[in-house]
Amino acid sequence: MSAIIPTLYLCATPIGNLEDMTYRAVRMLGEVDLIAAEDTRHTRQLLTHFDIHTKLTSYHEHNKLTKGPELIAYMAEGHDLVCVSDAGLPGICDPGSHLAQLAIEAGFKVTPLPGANAGLSALICSGLDTTRFTFIGFLPKTSKKQQELLANVQYYPETLIFYEAPHHLLATLKILYHVLGDRQVALGRELTKKFEEFQRGSLVELMAYYAENSPRGEYVIVVAGYTGEVLKADHELPEHPKECCEYFMAQGLDKKTAMREAAKALGISRRDVYQAMLNN
Repeated sequence: MSAIIPTLYLCATPIGNLEDMTYRAVRMLGEVDLIAAEDTRHTRQLLTHFDIHTKLTSYHEHNKLTKGPELIAYMAEGHDLVCVSDAGLPGICDPGSHLAQLAIEAGFKVTPLPGANAGLSALICSGLDTTRFTFIGFLPKTSKKQQELLANVQYYPETLIFYEAPHHLLATLKILYHVLGDRQVALGRELTKKFEEFQRGSLVELMAYYAENSPRGEYVIVVAGYTGEVLKADHELPEHPKECCEYFMAQGLDKKTAMREAAKALGISRRDVYQAMLNN
């Protein structure tokens, strides 16, 4: 009789609406002895809603290098394990992919418990091409690395999918415009939640909208692929801190916000931008 191979279950959790949890996922969360969760407090709320009392352990980006091997050792004792992120599919923009790699290397079975995903949910509601797409996720933090990444994908014919937080949204729309040109875009926020909303139009139109309306909630940005007919931006962001700050102020941002966005775009500190404004 062959030994039973332990299984790592990568379990999707709701991106907003708790009713999007699947019957199978609820059953498996209750059957295993341990759940590896990105934020145990957040996951405990989900388990409480479904009257599940399985033990939780913390597994996230900052402890994955030490906790990952511990979880593999736990599985080596013959246990199955479920891994969840705070929302959506584990392994998409979170360390679940690292744990899957470790489990595969150890010879364990890795299987999905499918469910909600923000990127694909926004894509199918975008009105843009869904036959071919490239998932990018969050852009790098510095302007230089952002531009390098976007330069690599600017001629992709596939629809592009990005994630962004509200306080970075306007700056991200602007760098998308400056590198990719004025493409059609769909922005989905608070997907499946009470205040779910989609904004569709060109990058220029949406930059103008969010210059007047403060972004709220987490966003998925879906951008049309390159067609050879995209209007390219006619200028780049100014490289001097003062000029860059003035550029953002010309877009309708107040001085404090413009200084913050200039610092982010140039990859420098806000103190450096402030000093440049004083010296000129």
